[in-house]
Amino acid sequence: MKSENRKKKHSFKKIKKHNNFLTGIINITHQGFAFVKTKEYKKEIYISKYKINKSLEGDLVKIKLKKYRKNKLEGEVIKIIKRKTNNFIGILKLNFQSKYNYGSVTVHKLHVDILIKTNLKKEYHDNKVLVKIISWPNNSEKPLGKIIKIFGKPGEYKTEIQSLLEEYGIPTGFPKEVENEANKIFLKSKNDNASSIIRKDMRNVTTFTIDPIDAKDFDDAISVRKINSNIWEIGIHISDVTHYVKEGSILDREAYYRATSIYFVGKVIPMLPKILSNNICSLQPKEEKLSFSFIFNINDKGEILKNWFGKTIIQSDKRFTYDEVQKIIDEKKGDFHEEIYTLFRISKMLTKNRLKNGAIFLEKEEVKFCLDENKNPISLYLEKCNESHRLIEEFMLLTNKKICEFVSKNKKNSTKIPYIYRVHDKPDYEKIFFLKKIIKPLGYSFDSKNLKNSINLLLKQSKGKPEQNMIENLVLRTMSKAKYSTNNIGHYGLSFLYYTHFTSPIRRYSDIIAHRLLYSFLKIRNNKKNEKNKIKTTDFYEKQSQHCSNRERLAIDIEREFSKYLQVKYLKKFLGKEFDGIITGFTDWSVYIDLLSFQTEGMVKLRNIKGDHYTLSNTNYSIVGKKNKKTYQLGDKIKVRLLDVNIEKKQIILDWIEKKF
Repeated sequence: MKSENRKKKHSFKKIKKHNNFLTGIINITHQGFAFVKTKEYKKEIYISKYKINKSLEGDLVKIKLKKYRKNKLEGEVIKIIKRKTNNFIGILKLNFQSKYNYGSVTVHKLHVDILIKTNLKKEYHDNKVLVKIISWPNNSEKPLGKIIKIFGKPGEYKTEIQSLLEEYGIPTGFPKEVENEANKIFLKSKNDNASSIIRKDMRNVTTFTIDPIDAKDFDDAISVRKINSNIWEIGIHISDVTHYVKEGSILDREAYYRATSIYFVGKVIPMLPKILSNNICSLQPKEEKLSFSFIFNINDKGEILKNWFGKTIIQSDKRFTYDEVQKIIDEKKGDFHEEIYTLFRISKMLTKNRLKNGAIFLEKEEVKFCLDENKNPISLYLEKCNESHRLIEEFMLLTNKKICEFVSKNKKNSTKIPYIYRVHDKPDYEKIFFLKKIIKPLGYSFDSKNLKNSINLLLKQSKGKPEQNMIENLVLRTMSKAKYSTNNIGHYGLSFLYYTHFTSPIRRYSDIIAHRLLYSFLKIRNNKKNEKNKIKTTDFYEKQSQHCSNRERLAIDIEREFSKYLQVKYLKKFLGKEFDGIITGFTDWSVYIDLLSFQTEGMVKLRNIKGDHYTLSNTNYSIVGKKNKKTYQLGDKIKVRLLDVNIEKKQIILDWIEKKF
């Protein structure tokens, strides 16, 4: 131990001699003390609450190294280089005892309140607000702020959605000039009959869409035509958004900035104005629509005999929901039952081939909500992926794969153009090792040398068991994040060498890029030499790819956070009730438990577990009782009672019941 301390002191002297001043991002706890991560030092540097010097969570700070204390390197903030932000969202509390209605704003992500010295209306008390820090006087322990926007009472649907959009910087409406351009496109499209001249006419072929019951933007349609007893022609028709959204236009720049639609329960923030997304571009039934299509002939063995890519004009015969199609599959009767059952049969062959080639088969249940007329959650259910969902998924996967193969394999030096790929790297093997250690006590084995088969076997074996959701989440955490890139490394999870996103241009800008580049490639192949001059550099498309990836991750984060708000609000009605749970994680202070009925995590504080004093083990995989030495580990089944919920912090507080179910 003494030797270890001597090494640490020596290490500190070495760093101090080299550089006594470091910079990094500060992470401040609710207790006020903080940690700073720097490039020069592997471990985080401890900052006492008396030495953070008016810094706030996430700020870029300059610190001065001081000394080791309790095996921690300690420092002091000497300068705030850059605030992460000056704008915060919190709850306004007015002080009615003062002469004026002054108050403060409590921000759950900050360790201090923000003082407000402006006379405000009494009805704003306990409202959620946007506050801007305007100063931090030397003689004040708290910063001074100004109210910028008032959202309403916390916990209400409108308040939570508007404040969340504000926090993430998501615009709710479109600028006037964007709406004007969209309206002009709409009016022009009414008289645009010339488009059908250069397109393959598919209007007389049986065509339909299959979507969720509440969908309004229909990106894709499927056409089916029987060639003979063994061969079918199938067309995957994708809305030709790029016919309307011209590159470099005001509308295009707005779509690029947004990069994706964001889907909340009960509300959509679209990438394109609704007159486009829900009207002109949407492949609605009984209306002529412009599309970009992949059409192929396929036999009873699932072999593609020939294919074609190009612009088309279609007319959907019917709009199906997933439930309607599932009923037709189950009963083998109904509108277009022969076509639908043929598609279902082919989709099963496509799934089988994907799995045979090494694809990972992960089908998580999605948490869904039913809202009342006031947008309050009145019920929660877990939606399973059924055969109608898989039918559509397989044909979209096939289309994205085949289009990407077509461009990538047919490039020649004279027609070499960049393309946007959807790539997925190999898993993090440290996380795979962690997964292996976690599942072993639960009775599961894992062969790291045969990774994909092991993952699929693990997912299959855990299906229907209490630990299923935990294992699926652990598997997801081992995986790299899929992203967009001009550098093709393949898609590990799907086991595809070539893959792109082409099938959702109404809601994803990446697909718009893919459409434009494919169309340019087709024109170049048809000896339209001037087309090559219109294509930008690879660096240009790589920058666009990175932007689309970043906006996608932001959309995922905001959708998850809003879903968590609805889960917490829904659970409020079950206070005092007992539930079954699975231990999914530990910290020094808490145990996290997945409530099986709701697939959401709650928290039990270690100090509140009755009967013993529990501490985190050295492995971080279990907690151990000080007196009885009883051990609880990840995956253990626990009974809990719902004590409280905090909608603002999106926390579920549980009480530990001393028994397993």
